[in-house]
Amino acid sequence: MKAKMIIGLGAALLASIAIAAIAAVASLTLMPPAPEVKFSTLAGDSFSTSELRGKVVLVNFWATYCGPCIKEMPKVVDAHRKFSARGYETIAVAVRRDDPELVAQFAAEHALPFKVAIDSSGELGREFGNVRITPTVFLIDKNGKVLRRYVGKPDWAELHRLVERELRS
Repeated sequence: MKAKMIIGLGAALLASIAIAAIAAVASLTLMPPAPEVKFSTLAGDSFSTSELRGKVVLVNFWATYCGPCIKEMPKVVDAHRKFSARGYETIAVAVRRDDPELVAQFAAEHALPFKVAIDSSGELGREFGNVRITPTVFLIDKNGKVLRRYVGKPDWAELHRLVERELRS
């Protein structure tokens, strides 16, 4: 009886390990690709998602009227400064309802060191899975796959660990 119980527990443990391994592999291989979109920046530049391949990219949907967005912007700046020399790109996308003049004013006043884009038509938000809440942050790997989507305040420690891991790969 005792032997059957030990064998049963061992089989259950092995099954749990196998399921966890399969889930881990699936999460690595089934990451969705970032949508192919064209960004237009305040500086008048335009570029597409595919042009960012080879870099780890943070896409931050935000608004000047969003308190949590404004509060987290120094952390977005800090992450950009910490990682940008190693192949990390930041794109702050002001959402459709935001006033482009206020966005430009905020970017200038805070000397944002990264690209600031305006989603004037709402297309970028739609393509990135119907972004409706700000802030919403996407972390994209060097191959253009979405590693993580944060709705609301990101876990900055986790985000930094993911960026470090991806920059080393």
